[in-house]
Amino acid sequence: MNFWARLFYKYRRVIKTIRMFLIISGPGIIVMLADNDAGGITTYIVTGARYKFNLLWFLLLLLPVAYFVQEMTVRLGVATKRGHAESIFHAFGPFWGWFSLLDLLLVDWLTLITEFIGMTAAMSIFGVPPFITVIGVSAVMGIMVLQGRYWTWEKIAFLFCALNLVYIPCAFLVGNRPGVMEILGNLTIPNLPGGFTPDLFFFLMANIGTTIAPWMIFFQQSAVVDKGMKEKDLVWGKVDTLVGSFFTVLVAMFCVIVAGSVLGGVDVRSAAQAARTLIDGNYQTLGTLLAIGLFNAGLLGAICISLASSWAFGEVFGWAHSLNYKVKQAPWFYGCYFFTLFSAGFVVLIPGAPLVVITLFVQVVAVTLLPASLVFLLLMLNNEELMGKYKNTPAKNIISGIIVITIIVLSTLYAISVLFPEIMGQGSKPLM
Repeated sequence: MNFWARLFYKYRRVIKTIRMFLIISGPGIIVMLADNDAGGITTYIVTGARYKFNLLWFLLLLLPVAYFVQEMTVRLGVATKRGHAESIFHAFGPFWGWFSLLDLLLVDWLTLITEFIGMTAAMSIFGVPPFITVIGVSAVMGIMVLQGRYWTWEKIAFLFCALNLVYIPCAFLVGNRPGVMEILGNLTIPNLPGGFTPDLFFFLMANIGTTIAPWMIFFQQSAVVDKGMKEKDLVWGKVDTLVGSFFTVLVAMFCVIVAGSVLGGVDVRSAAQAARTLIDGNYQTLGTLLAIGLFNAGLLGAICISLASSWAFGEVFGWAHSLNYKVKQAPWFYGCYFFTLFSAGFVVLIPGAPLVVITLFVQVVAVTLLPASLVFLLLMLNNEELMGKYKNTPAKNIISGIIVITIIVLSTLYAISVLFPEIMGQGSKPLM
């Protein structure tokens, strides 16, 4: 075989590999980028404004944490052919099954409200009334699910995932861009600006909460099942999750870099406020892109969170629960989807609605559910009858165990700091 023949053969293998990845990829990339939702973007922007680039190293540590947690959901979905809610019912019985489902439905609904808060705040910058935003978003999300195919929904979701990357070019619109060595230094050298204060702990936990969320576990496992991934696709499912983890942390870092560069030392409480500040200043283009990115982040989060609830709802009650079904074939699945969507949007439109309280309550409920979700996940991954050859190895158990124990301890302390800030000496207000 001559040189050109070998080169052509390698070229065909590369193209085949890329095509295979594009076919299998989806659940991992979508769930990870959707995790950079309105609340996540706000957290990163406020973190950058408060601590500049000093916490970039911490965000880098979250990449393997996010990957290991979500990789377990891929294996569980492939091995059991069940969604996460159904898996919990099957493995632990009705009591814990209902506990997980009710907690999930509550926190998903409240989180969906915060997505609408972010979207309406972003569009208000451009003079769009909140009720127009809610109606428009509901129409787009309705069209996405009513076309009757998972694959079509996934392709549309990928478009919004691409828009989530808008924060990367934003960094190059900053006039006083940080040097490469400064960024590398903050990425590789752990730094606790001002020491380990209650405020710093609050922000560290907020960043963990925006990177790992209970709905992500439920969403990705159900998406793997709905997409019809088989055991032979497991390797590509892991790559899909790794790529998604990389991009979600990359976007988070660029948000921090942008905010740290132009808003360092400025007291901002939300991404919408940051966008307005930039537009009113000398960064109109940058502020506009931040506002567009915030709206897209809320939309992408809403798309996935509402589906996570509907899938879980259908799994538990044994009703048809797939995007591959028409409305007549799965009325309860779509009914749950639209009820969750419309009711969350309606709350945002209520004059004087306690949106700050809702945002605070979401934080508390989320950290309450997360440890339980991780424990259930780890226990199921060690059930040989359930997982077969895909059960956790001892090495994975060590890594996963450290992650779970650390998050349980930190989540408990975080919940205490949110509910009883005077105990922790907490001075921070809820992130909005």
